[in-house]
Amino acid sequence: MSNMIQAARQQVAQLTQQAYEKAAEQGLLPAGAQVKATIEIPKDTAHGDYASSFAMAGAKALHMAPRQIAQIIVDNLELEGSYFQKVEIAGPGFLNFTLGPKWFGDVLSAVETEGGQYGQSDEGHGKRVMVEFVSANPTGPMHMGNARGGVLGDTLANVLKRDGWDTWKEFYVNDAGNQINKFAVSINARYMQLILGEENFPFPEEGYHGDDIKALAQAIYDAHGDSWKDLPEEERLGKLAEYGLSVNIPNMKSDLRRYGIEYDQWFFESSLHESGYVAETVAMLTDKGWTYEKDGALWLNTTNLLKEKFMREGKTQEQVDKLDLKDDVLRRANGFYTYFAADIAYHRNKLEVRGFDLVINIWGADHHGHVARLQAALDGLGLDGSHRLVVVLMQLVNLMQDGKPVRMSKRSGKAIALHDLLDEINVDAARYFFNSRAATTPLDFDLDLAVRQDSENPVYYVQYAHARICSLISRLAEEGEKVPQAGDVDAALMGTAEELALMKALAQFPEEIHLAARDFDPSRINRYLVALAGDFHRFYNACRIKGEEQGVLSARLKLADTVRAVLANGLGLLGVSAPEKM
Repeated sequence: MSNMIQAARQQVAQLTQQAYEKAAEQGLLPAGAQVKATIEIPKDTAHGDYASSFAMAGAKALHMAPRQIAQIIVDNLELEGSYFQKVEIAGPGFLNFTLGPKWFGDVLSAVETEGGQYGQSDEGHGKRVMVEFVSANPTGPMHMGNARGGVLGDTLANVLKRDGWDTWKEFYVNDAGNQINKFAVSINARYMQLILGEENFPFPEEGYHGDDIKALAQAIYDAHGDSWKDLPEEERLGKLAEYGLSVNIPNMKSDLRRYGIEYDQWFFESSLHESGYVAETVAMLTDKGWTYEKDGALWLNTTNLLKEKFMREGKTQEQVDKLDLKDDVLRRANGFYTYFAADIAYHRNKLEVRGFDLVINIWGADHHGHVARLQAALDGLGLDGSHRLVVVLMQLVNLMQDGKPVRMSKRSGKAIALHDLLDEINVDAARYFFNSRAATTPLDFDLDLAVRQDSENPVYYVQYAHARICSLISRLAEEGEKVPQAGDVDAALMGTAEELALMKALAQFPEEIHLAARDFDPSRINRYLVALAGDFHRFYNACRIKGEEQGVLSARLKLADTVRAVLANGLGLLGVSAPEKM
């Protein structure tokens, strides 16, 4: 697939090398030199579009002053048929290449030819990557952190797929362990209070206090009356947890579907315990010498695993000795496996059983201490967790309204749930805003801004650019002007600063996708789209289309339509709609 930025870079290198070889044949430069030049895009286009350091990099090998080398290279360059229309020497010997009409025309052709797949590459080489995200406890409604993690994970998976990875989206359901026990105990207390009265059955201090727990208890009472009251406690708690999960998990799926997220798999923690896979994983760590028994519990020697990991990564013995490292319990004295043991087993399943080359988790920043421990445990299993497990740590969301933090939900008095938020703003705004900053940056989500319909609202600004182009195309079509094929457009007719900037911005899209995938930062796509929309609005205000000479009209109409296609493409990666009217 086309990456016109890379194509131009490669051609600069090729043209320069050919000029050098031609000069060497004439005896103007020593033959056989290996010159490793950098090729940069200058910030100031007055210095050209691409700058090669060939002359400076080759000065020693060619035994000549850089500017003298540069002049010989320029004298032997053959630009005819290339992407460049001129080359100038600047400063100590930079070769500054200026793009010509062929490159700009090929940008329009690339978008036209590749359509919705423009920006596709094979950088990922078809390697398999799992993105696990949200994975909220199924003990209550999803909140703001889950909402941010949802769009970050979903968009990152979309970006990785476009970058040539074979992607898989997964939700890990924590349907076992202490959280589920606390969930059952909480429902039980509310159920018993309905039967016996609130004053006659205490609610556990550590229980879940939300109205959703009361609603679950009421639903059970409505269906079964007090018939569960006399069941043995363990059986009653099991049935209460089972019922609660049977309500909450479908609700989570429904909320996420409303949010535009569909997973390839919902993976249940309970399946790891029931199959014996957690026990087997812990036994493997024991066989490899990484565990020991103490106070009736089985411990992982996390300290030594981390020491080995940090030493491999370049820390000194002195630095490692200063770290406050601690071991972790894998199996408690009561025989129950810890959440950490299950987590190791789950990630072993990802890497060993299902064979993902890379697994990416979107976690809250409060989990930062867990990252190296889990990677080290996987290293101990021989699965190279230090390189094959990537954890993107997500900072908190501050919900703002009227310039003040919004801390409470109108309905429950607790943290605002995803479904409450989507009742206030549309899905497009939610998805766009939650992905508008890198995960590692705290996010202020301005509710007032998200619903504004003006250029201050970035998602409106981008969508309006798309709708504006659709309207333009529609009006001109009524007058008999159709969008031409790229091959019928003379790109040389577009030479204003606004036109050139817009075409360069279009060429940047594949590069932005690759960088977003490389850095696990899908918010790059948001920033790109806002910049592209801005470039279009400036072009539209500066360059008249209707009423221009036919060649110019056709070229500018094609350029506008190309922008429309790339805006829709980028919004699609974000899971945001591209409306034709606003």
